[in-house]
Amino acid sequence: MTVAKGLQMYATAQARDEQTLLVEQHAPLVKRIAYHMLARLPASVQVDDLIQAGMIGLLEAAKKYDSSKGASFETFVGIRIRGAMLDEMRKGDWVPRSVHRNTRMVSEAVRKVESRTGKDAQDKEVAAELDMSLEEYHAILADTQGSRLFSFDGLQEDGAQPDLQVSHRGPGREIEQEKFKQALAQAIEGLPEREQLVLSLYYSEELNLKEIGVVLGISESRVSQLHSQCAARLRARLAEWHS
Repeated sequence: MTVAKGLQMYATAQARDEQTLLVEQHAPLVKRIAYHMLARLPASVQVDDLIQAGMIGLLEAAKKYDSSKGASFETFVGIRIRGAMLDEMRKGDWVPRSVHRNTRMVSEAVRKVESRTGKDAQDKEVAAELDMSLEEYHAILADTQGSRLFSFDGLQEDGAQPDLQVSHRGPGREIEQEKFKQALAQAIEGLPEREQLVLSLYYSEELNLKEIGVVLGISESRVSQLHSQCAARLRARLAEWHS
C-alpha cells in the first residue's frame, strides 16, 4: 500500500467518524423539529414518518456539510432536516386543491395591492381586493396555516410547479439556488417588523404559535393569520421564482 493511499483511507475513516458523531449529537433535534411541525399538520400525519424523513435529512447533512463555507452545522442541519420533512409531506400532497387555489389567490391579491400602493398590503386591503369580508379573508388564512407548511426552501404552492429544492442538477442549479436565497433574504428584510418577528420566533427560536402570542401580546389565532399572510407576502414578492 502506498503512503498516499494509506493517507486517503485514514482521511475517509476520520470523515466517517466525524459524520457519525454529528448524527449522534443531533438526533434529538430531529425529534424536536418533528413534534414542532406535527402541531400544524392534520391528524393523519404520523410523527414517526416525520422523524424518519428528518433522520434521512440529518444523514445527508452530515455527509455534505462543509465548515469552510461559514455556516454552522446547527444552522445547516436544521434547514436540511426541515426540508426533508417538507419533501416527505409534498410526496403525499395531502393538501386539498381548494387550499392550493386559495393560497395562490391570496398571494396574487397581495401582489396587486402592493404593486398599486407601493406599501405593505394590510389585511383589509387584501380582503377588499378579493371582494370578501375581513372575516372571510381571515378564514382563508386559517385554512392555509392549518393545511400547508411554509418552506423557506421552496415557497411553492403546487406540486405542478418546479421546486428550487429538487429542480435540475449541475452548476446552474447551485447558482440559481444562491440567487434565490439572496432574493429571499431581501424579501424577508422588507417584511413588516411584526411579521419578521413571527418568522424569527417560529423558525429560529422554535416557539409554537401559542408561545409567540404570549410574547407579542396577541391571540394564537392572530399569530396564525400573521404567519399565513407573511407567507403570502413573500410568495407575491418572489413571484418570478414560481415560473
